[in-house]
Parts: sequence; structure tokens; C-alpha cells
Amino acid sequence: MTAGEDTAYGPGEDPYALALRPGREPVYLRLADGRRIRMPVHRWFAPPTVADRTVLEWCVGPVLDVGCGPGRLCRELLSRGVFALGVDIAPRAVALTTALGGLALCRSVFDRLPAESVWQTVLLIDGNIGIGGDPRGLLHRCAGLVSPTGRLVVEVDREDVEELCTARIEDTHGNSGPPFPWARLGRRALLRVAEDLALGVIEQWTSGRRCFAALGTAGPPPADRPARVSAG
Repeated sequence: MTAGEDTAYGPGEDPYALALRPGREPVYLRLADGRRIRMPVHRWFAPPTVADRTVLEWCVGPVLDVGCGPGRLCRELLSRGVFALGVDIAPRAVALTTALGGLALCRSVFDRLPAESVWQTVLLIDGNIGIGGDPRGLLHRCAGLVSPTGRLVVEVDREDVEELCTARIEDTHGNSGPPFPWARLGRRALLRVAEDLALGVIEQWTSGRRCFAALGTAGPPPADRPARVSAG
């Protein structure tokens, strides 16, 4: 296969779909104002990192991993005996997850999903708070998916940002996919949205350069809450 053929897109493929191949070149989130943010594709295919493991500590089954990509988190949870299901709109992501031993549905989080209001943990990791370009609507939807005793575990931007935007996925050759609505949210902005939605903040933590929060319905924290993770 020539270099030209390697970067050519087949019918229905875009840079995000092609990025979901181990060993691919970097891909970027290109914002409407020209800024470019590198996407951590290498992390999607690697074993869970130290930061990922702090998230896994919060996962009480059943777990729904929204925007699961190749499914590293839901696959790890299954290996630990915790039932986890991934959802992703990309058929390639779902195919990879299942091929590697995970469980996933090719579906939007805004579509009808199994076991609504029964999930104990819903994950929004790797920037997936940006799905749909409406963090308030996304969190409201996810709050309706968890049980009354469940929690949302959300990764936020390390910058103090609240940004609703249009983005494209772009590769190193300048090829780009279709535009889609996206959002970036820092911790302060997430907490404001959570308060508006009557979601209580169970915990906040950092691991390396990544930042997280666990949210739940108002009330005392769950009895199985792990020890606080210090900044590292």
C-alpha cells in the first residue's frame, strides 16, 4: 500500500474513523477559530494509566462508558468482574471494543439505551463532556441514566474554560471530517452546571495533568466512596 493509499478515505470514513487503528499518525481537534488540539489516540489503545485507574476505583457496576472509543475502560472493568457497557457513535470504535473482548453498542447517548435509570456509574472520560456541544443537556441526560444511588464520573479540562464550539477531526495531512458541535469545560464550569442540575459534588481530584469529578444526586455520599485521590 502506498502512502497516498494509506491516507485515502474509503466511503463513509473520516479522520476519526481512521484514527481508530493502532499505530496511526496523530489526529487533532480543529476548532472553528483555527486552534488545534491533539487527541490522545495512543491512550485510547494503551492499558489504563495511573489516572485511568483513579477513575476505575469509582466504578460500581453496572457501568455505562459514554463515548467508549476502543473500549479500554469498559474492557478493564469486565476483566475485574464489573459489568460495563460502552456506547459510541463510531462503528469502528464499537467493532474494536467487541473484538478486544468488551461489550459496546453503536448508539448515541441521546438515543434510547438499555437499563435507563439503573446504571450505577456513567463515565464521561477523555473529553467526552463535550459530546453534542451542550454539557448541560448531556449531564441532564446522563443523570437520567443513573440510578438514584448512582454517580457520574466526568473528566474536565485542566484549564478554567467554558467553551461551546464547532470542531472537526483533522489528520496530519490536513484531511478533515465533517463539522460537529463540541464543548470544553473546566472544573469551575462543570460545578456551576452541576449545581444548576441539582447534582451534588461527591469528590474532585487530579492525577498528573488530568482532572476529574464525581457527581451524584443531592444527598450523602455513597458508602463505597473511595479515599480521596490527591493531586499528583
